[in-house]
Amino acid sequence: MSLHVVIGFGPAGAATARLLAEKGQLVRVITRSGRSPEPGIEHVALDATDSERLTDAVRGAAAIHNCAAPPYHRWTSEWPPLASSVCAAAEASGAVLVVLGNLYGYGPVEGPLTEKLPLAATGPKGRVRAAVWEQARELHEQGRIKAVEVRASDFFGPGVTDGGHLAARVVPRVLRGKPVATLGDPDTPHSWTYVPDVATAMAEVAGEERAWGRAWHVPTRPPLSTREMTDRLAAEAGTGPVVVRRLPPAVLGVASVFSPLIRELKEVRYQFDRPFVVDSSAYEAEFTAEATPVDEQVRATVDWWRSRPATAR
Repeated sequence: MSLHVVIGFGPAGAATARLLAEKGQLVRVITRSGRSPEPGIEHVALDATDSERLTDAVRGAAAIHNCAAPPYHRWTSEWPPLASSVCAAAEASGAVLVVLGNLYGYGPVEGPLTEKLPLAATGPKGRVRAAVWEQARELHEQGRIKAVEVRASDFFGPGVTDGGHLAARVVPRVLRGKPVATLGDPDTPHSWTYVPDVATAMAEVAGEERAWGRAWHVPTRPPLSTREMTDRLAAEAGTGPVVVRRLPPAVLGVASVFSPLIRELKEVRYQFDRPFVVDSSAYEAEFTAEATPVDEQVRATVDWWRSRPATAR
């Protein structure tokens, strides 16, 4: 039994913390606001950018899982101090640093995304996400910390209510049988990463020394378009067929005036306007975790949403 510290308790952080607790590990979750204790998990209220206090909180930990997610429109200002603080805590404690990353750092590319691609993003959010990993990787290569990054595509699944394209724009409307408006081409192939699979990968690489020092893509099933995913969700929910149409650019332009999230999405619109395909074969060839079958993903997602009060959907 080892202590694992999870920073952040969004969908991925919560799934990771609960999975580790189920495996019998001691789990300490760090968030700014804290939460009531739950079985196997200690919640601590702490600003993770406070390096001194964070270092105290992770003392004795075997691993630090950084699942924090600053507000989308404040990434460029809040990620650098957070990443530096977490790296300092990892160095002081000797804990393995497991970074939850995404695919923004690659920028637009042709063909499937693999871990061998350079981090060549030119937009501010892509650059800051790349810098978070580069900082940890350089410290790892210097022998100062032990670090690994796990990269995921758009999240969906139980617990995901915002941020992810499927969660925020598709599932709630599908459950009501309402039309779905997509950010880009609804028929272009897109990779979707199931949140429980993120948690499995985060937990697995923490204990695998051969995983450290590089980035890995979370096991992810072959791509499906937004229309195909919507059809599957609607079939499971019994509300289909659901109309799927592209949100007109003019509407997006107006919405971006009032919504910081929509405005910030302009940088990564390419992910929905062209095929966005994740290749996770490197992970799958090396480790035991596999992506959950799509039918199981869809069933669990619909069941979770239906378990929520109607006012929260």
